[in-house]
Amino acid sequence: MQSYTIGRAARLLGVSPDTARRWADAGRVATHRDETGRRLIRGRDLAAFAVEHGQGGGTDEDVAYTSARNAFPGIVTAVKLGDVSAQVEIQAGPHRLVSLLTREAVEELGLEVGVEATARVKSTNVHIDRT
Repeated sequence: MQSYTIGRAARLLGVSPDTARRWADAGRVATHRDETGRRLIRGRDLAAFAVEHGQGGGTDEDVAYTSARNAFPGIVTAVKLGDVSAQVEIQAGPHRLVSLLTREAVEELGLEVGVEATARVKSTNVHIDRT
């Protein structure tokens, strides 16, 4: 399972690294240390926290959210596989994006809960890129 540094997790949540550290210090999101002593957050834990934070569970900090060319980097929070199609949900800061795509595409990209991905929005279509 993929893990994220505090800085990377902060970027995915749309907050400063200091805010992410405070949340980790307060026990709002679980961390563990790697062999070099860096604090990491497991992908599944970050995904669960991202959903909670995106639904108003975060702070009242005034954070500016921007997207270059309609790209929303975030973390996969849900994957529902059908026989041919699939539904993938990404939490990108306060934004929850849902994409319908083929099961084959999900498997080729290795999309699963806790994996970092970028949702790209064009008109009414949401495309997913594994980052």
